[in-house]
Order: sequence, then structure tokens, then C-alpha cells
Amino acid sequence: MAEQREQSGSSPRGWLEKLGRTLSGGPQDYDSLVELLRDAECRGVIDQDAESMLEGVLQVTEMQVRDIMIPRAQMVVVARSQSLEELLPVVIESGCSRFPVIGEDRDEVVGILLAKDLLQYFPEDSRRNFNIRELLRPPAFIPESKRLNMLLRDFRASRNHMAMVVDEYGGVSGLVTIEDVLEQIVGEIDDEHDIEDEDDILRYSDTRYMIKALTEVEAFNDYFEADFSDDEFDTVGGLVMSAFGRLPRRGESVVLGRFRFTVLRADNRRIHLLRLHLLSPGEIAEADDDEAEPSPDSESPHGDGNEPGSEKSV
Repeated sequence: MAEQREQSGSSPRGWLEKLGRTLSGGPQDYDSLVELLRDAECRGVIDQDAESMLEGVLQVTEMQVRDIMIPRAQMVVVARSQSLEELLPVVIESGCSRFPVIGEDRDEVVGILLAKDLLQYFPEDSRRNFNIRELLRPPAFIPESKRLNMLLRDFRASRNHMAMVVDEYGGVSGLVTIEDVLEQIVGEIDDEHDIEDEDDILRYSDTRYMIKALTEVEAFNDYFEADFSDDEFDTVGGLVMSAFGRLPRRGESVVLGRFRFTVLRADNRRIHLLRLHLLSPGEIAEADDDEAEPSPDSESPHGDGNEPGSEKSV
């Protein structure tokens, strides 16, 4: 039997050698794989939408829940103590299909309410039987640091479409839905309740924001009391790209004054989404020092600041 396997070329060693030869000429890391996909799109092997989705699949393995979550202050919630008449306007006006139900405050999420479960109470004679506690689904809680690919797997396994995000102290910092994760792969999913250009700037905390790259520089200046010039570039994405001097990759950062911009989503044509961190005076001084003093890696082939995760100060 062993001789037959050797003659047919199906021995374990033979398969390993074939596998090694197959992989030796292919991409060796994330960056080379992305470059391969972009090259295939440029040569017409795959179209732009396919390339963008494939790159999105790779990105969700690196991104964390904190990168895409809806911050606590912007969650649409209903209170456990509300009557049907009090919560219906919230449900109708928001257009959402799921709502966190809170107790005393937003840190006490006691369940998830599905809008469709309220349909049975629309007949007038059934409203006196309304009890929100009977409709609550158990909430899922996840840490901010959870990877999106792991979250998507959990969503599929549990059939949940929403999870509450908690910080290191156990407080609720936001929420995330399965749609938020899928949008990182297929792009924005608009429905009849979405408003075009709404929430170009999304606030997570006093120092953390998410910004669409197409946000106008003038609007950015008004929001943050900044003074960036819009003579050459109309959008924040153009401003950031100019600071890099090239099209940056996902994960790369640049410091402009008191702002650190980190690229969350970008393709081979433009930037789509940015994370913004407002720097403290100490962080600004540290960024200036990093720029003034070359790092030990500055003479290495990979120390040019062009790799994902690198930071540039301007």
C-alpha cells in the first residue's frame, strides 16, 4: 500500500511539497494579499465591487467592535417603566426594529424589545394587557475589543441581531448590530429610514469620534473649532490624503495639529472612514518629539511610515 501511494504521488510528503510550491509564489502577508486583489481589479479579473467586498472581509478580521459601535449617547432606547402609549412614538419616529430596554439608566439594560412584538397590541381592546416584561428578549453583552469576524460568527450562532457593548468597567458604552458588521464588507446599507449624509461626525466620547471621509472641511472646522484651509481640499479625506502624500492604507495614522486621524476604511481609490482622537497637550508634545527624533527603525527598509499601523506627524 505504501508503494502504491508513493507511485501515485499521494504520500503525505508529496502533498506537503505540492502545497509548499503552491503557496511559495503567493502573497505572504496581509499587505501583499491586498495588493494582489487590487492588481486583479485593475486588470479586470474582478470588478470594483467584488474587490471592495473581498478587502472588507479581510478588514473585519482586524477591526474591533469599538471601531463601529453606535455610542451610548446616540442609542435609541425605551424604558421598562414606559407605557405602550409612551413608547410607541419613540418606536415609530426612530424607524428601528430593535430597542434596548433600560431600567434606572443606560447602564442597566434589562432586555431587547422587537418592534414587531408590539403589533399584537394595536387593537384597542388588547392594549390593557400590555406588559413590556413579557416581550423582552435577553440582551447579549460583548467587550469593546471583540473582533468583528468573531462577533459575526456569534451573531450567526445565536441568531441575535444586536449586542450591547460594555467597557472595561462593565458600563454600557454603546451597541452594535449585525448590519453594522455587514456594512464593513458590502458598504453602506441604506433603507427608507436612513437620511443621506446624516451623522458625518459620530461622537463616542469627549476625545474619540468617527468621521466620514467625505465630511466637508468647513463642517469639520465648525464642529471642532478648527482652522483647516479648504482652498485646496473640500473634504477631510482629501486633507488626510494630502498629509500622507499618498493614498494611506487601513490602520495608518497621521497627526494634524491636535487631531490624530486613523484610517478605518479605504480602497485603492479613496478613503472612506476615519477615526479621530483629540490629543491632549502632552500627546501633542509627544507627537512632535517623535517627528523631531528619528526612531531606531528609521534606517530599516520598513521604517518609512508606509506600513499599516504606522503614524505620521505633520
